[in-house]
Amino acid sequence: MNDPVLAFAALLTPEGSALLDEVRGTDPAKELAVATRLRREHPADLVSAALGQARLRQRAAAAKFSAEDADRMFFTPNGFEQSTRTTVARYRAERMRELGVTSVADLCCGIGGDAIALARAGVRVLAVDRDPLTVAVARANAEALGLAELIEVREADVTDVDTSAYDAVFVDPARRGGRGRIFDPEAYSPPLSWAVSAATTARLAALKIAPGVPHEAIPETAEAEWISDGGDVKEAVLWFGTGRQGSVRATLLPGPRVLHGRGLPDPEVRSVGRYLYEPDGAVIRAHLVAEVAEQVGGGLVDETIAYVTADGLRPTPYASAYEITDQLPFGVKKLKALLREREVGVLTVKKRGSAVEPEELRKKVLPKPQGGNSVTVFLTRVAGAPAMLIGGPA
Repeated sequence: MNDPVLAFAALLTPEGSALLDEVRGTDPAKELAVATRLRREHPADLVSAALGQARLRQRAAAAKFSAEDADRMFFTPNGFEQSTRTTVARYRAERMRELGVTSVADLCCGIGGDAIALARAGVRVLAVDRDPLTVAVARANAEALGLAELIEVREADVTDVDTSAYDAVFVDPARRGGRGRIFDPEAYSPPLSWAVSAATTARLAALKIAPGVPHEAIPETAEAEWISDGGDVKEAVLWFGTGRQGSVRATLLPGPRVLHGRGLPDPEVRSVGRYLYEPDGAVIRAHLVAEVAEQVGGGLVDETIAYVTADGLRPTPYASAYEITDQLPFGVKKLKALLREREVGVLTVKKRGSAVEPEELRKKVLPKPQGGNSVTVFLTRVAGAPAMLIGGPA
């Protein structure tokens, strides 16, 4: 079956649904045997499609969606890669709801992950995508999760959609191409400049972009927010119409815990103290390391490195604290000797500003456990020179 939309539609038939139930949770190592058996009674294309969905559902449950939702949803490989993690989508939907939004035009909706979160927050959604298969999957997901009354899925070019009837616009441009991730915002589909112009026509708008976006590419009229979940930076969002234009914030999930930028100057560089603070990735991306340094009464170990050092321990939700026991110039032999002396069996290697690969170093200095103690080694620069800071979580 060459038409992907028809192939997907076959999964929604009673035969396709029964096959999906039968292949649920198939062990990848047994997939060939399962496929061979099922092809005796079902079309080969349908068996392949069902096994593909089972595989994607397992990935989705492990990485982005609850197991309950993933088991009922449908995915495409690209749609899964681009979809928002449920915790992040829920946070963004709840923020929209708090800002008084009751209806959203979700442009470039993909498989519908954000539309689902918005609908569950009680928001009416127009979900738009130009790809016929993606639209079919998004519509099936709205049906499967009982949200079809709140989510209208439409196949269209987002640049042709009239959004004037909606309180807000949400745009999630495609940031992947044939060669992988796209880093130039103007190479997004649609380009960031179009998304910004579309945002200005709505009372409120949110544009999801890659967290590595250059700060100089952010419009002065936007509120820029970087979001991490469980310590992993997931996305940046440009908000329009929040009344906080030109401001910056880092939001850490679960929580949310929000750190607002106050335009502080860069922290001073100082000698390494007893404690080292590793700011959350969203804090670093948002350029709010100075706010963390002020909270803990510290400074930087190097003017180019986002590690904060201080003499005292002041807990902050925006950074992980480590107690430093040793500061050494970088050297494999020195580190290996220290680990042997300390009877280290568990070694964690972190780096910032170092070309050394942590896993390669770990193999060299600790080929096998030497005891029951654990150590964290930071490979970094101190006052411009390669250094090793050794310690453990405070």
